[in-house]
Amino acid sequence: MSIHSEFVINNFKLQCGVVLPRLMLAYKTYGQLNQSRDNAVVLPTFYTGSHQRNEGYFGKGRAVDPDDHFIISINLIGNGISSSPSNMDSPFEGANFPTVTLYDNIRAQHALLTEQLGVKSIALVTGWSMAGCQSYQWAAQYPDLVKAIVPYCASAKTSTHNWVFLEGVKAALKADATFNGGNYENIPEQGLKAFGRVYAGWAYSQTFYRKEMYRSLGFDSAEELLRDWEQDHLNWDANDLLAKLDIWQRGDISDNDVYNKNFKDALSSIKAKTIVISCSDDLYFRPEDNELEVMYIKGGRHECYSSPWGHCVASGQNDLGFHEFLDQCIREVMD
Repeated sequence: MSIHSEFVINNFKLQCGVVLPRLMLAYKTYGQLNQSRDNAVVLPTFYTGSHQRNEGYFGKGRAVDPDDHFIISINLIGNGISSSPSNMDSPFEGANFPTVTLYDNIRAQHALLTEQLGVKSIALVTGWSMAGCQSYQWAAQYPDLVKAIVPYCASAKTSTHNWVFLEGVKAALKADATFNGGNYENIPEQGLKAFGRVYAGWAYSQTFYRKEMYRSLGFDSAEELLRDWEQDHLNWDANDLLAKLDIWQRGDISDNDVYNKNFKDALSSIKAKTIVISCSDDLYFRPEDNELEVMYIKGGRHECYSSPWGHCVASGQNDLGFHEFLDQCIREVMD
């Protein structure tokens, strides 16, 4: 098991107004902070990610290298490792977990970096999916601290279509009577399985299924792939999944007192060198949305990587060419 560290913030006030007596961020670091304290690379976690799963995005000889960088992998609030519905004490446990935003996450991460780890400047924030959304959030929330970002398969603001997709998987889970409004006594297995089945239809592209690319993952049929997604989601606490999903749905770098929902102003405030990577066949983080975003980021650039893997192009070793392309873009913004 990958050992992690914990950073505790007492009396942390969330955007929704709720004060958590104890907020805990779980994180792991790799490499060393240099003397000038400016070689930090922040890797937030994606929707069903963890600090362990982030280890596939860096390594010796890669663009993010622990020999050169101080890598900080931080677990998203709600992912079952940092403070989450499944591990909070009363009165914030389970269905009583309060509304959390990306703004809340990044404010807590900022405290970790500056107060606990002594970071003076962030060389890069990068990540896949919800981790990429946090990259945008970092750059808009702390524009003078972040020098470069490379979000991939992500967005600065959750699109309406993306929100609708998430409503679908959420409804599938909540339809299980065992879920009981989040106050379940037993695991809502049918709801979790339905969640996984619906999600699998969005995670890959139409071309992926037409060409039977699931065979390269070891499945003889699409049904086998769906059963695997069912079993994978049975490993998750239902309220944790929904807490993270709610954070995702609320994603908007301008939804705070600084920008007052002026999305263009929030994008224009980003000073970091920015390359946004989309996947041509991603069904919910669309290249068109990224193209609109970079119009307002000074010097920002959008690169679309073509792949039938869709949103899962960055997952594991699905598309090695993507990882090479990712490293190329990271090296460019950090040069």
